[in-house]
Amino acid sequence: MAPPIGNDSKEASPGRGNRGPNRRSLLAGVTALGAVGALGAAGCSRVATASGENGGDLLDRLKAQGVVRLGIAGEIPFGYIDKDGELTGEAPELARVIFKRLGVERVQPVPTEFGSLIPGLKSQQFDVVAAGMYINAERCAQVIFSDPDYQMLDAFIVRKGNPKNLRDYKDVVKSGAKFATGTGYAEIQYAVEAGYKESDILIVQDQVAGMNAVEAGRVDVFAGTALTTREVVKKSRKVESTEPFAPLVDGKPHTDGGGFAFRPTETKLRDAFNVELKKMKDSGELLRILRPFGFTKNEMTDLTAKELCGG
Repeated sequence: MAPPIGNDSKEASPGRGNRGPNRRSLLAGVTALGAVGALGAAGCSRVATASGENGGDLLDRLKAQGVVRLGIAGEIPFGYIDKDGELTGEAPELARVIFKRLGVERVQPVPTEFGSLIPGLKSQQFDVVAAGMYINAERCAQVIFSDPDYQMLDAFIVRKGNPKNLRDYKDVVKSGAKFATGTGYAEIQYAVEAGYKESDILIVQDQVAGMNAVEAGRVDVFAGTALTTREVVKKSRKVESTEPFAPLVDGKPHTDGGGFAFRPTETKLRDAFNVELKKMKDSGELLRILRPFGFTKNEMTDLTAKELCGG
């Protein structure tokens, strides 16, 4: 869900570009973002600078004030404002539970562009990034991450019956299929790495536009996340989603994972968050919270932030 890695301040969508696992751009919920103008304005004041001593004091301050500000990017299903003007998505719903257990009663959304999430976090505009952000080495050089609350593979949208038998990017290249993916999606680079000519890729806005392109016969295949392709094809009688697969990065199968981002000084908060997250993984509560947003057992993970950061 991406523009060049390591340049998040210029990203227009949360995908990945060049060579590493950023998270791809998903349906951005334009209507939802329009509904949150007042919320965004209300949430733009800066939070106080945290102390870096002894793991930071942000958790103590959040307990005292009773509210944590969450940076979101208006992405379904990761973090967005719904048609009723309510904050929802897998990351905000998970944040509500964990922060309440940490003694912080309320969460407050601060909507922004995806590319502004890390700069906004670093400049104190909100306390935590709660946008399902992919964890990668470039981002780990700027912020610290919780362990991932989900993992993600890729999948294709193809015509019913998958007439060209497209199962991975190599199949797309070998078959000469017309290929599409979304603006800034990591799948651009995955296809290029498999040998597809980048100038031949049709770039569309999101998975809905990709499904429409396959239905209309403008392309043979659209690549996206297993989750988003699986969900969007439910609306169509003409197309289907393929089985999830791991794209190759430097010739090796790669699985992405997304989590919460914190300022580097706030290790105390990050560590406390991880403790609660681990309990929820072990009990199965995490899946129960994420399931309404289309997540399944296949998206549950025991990957760590350290592994995804390349450490």
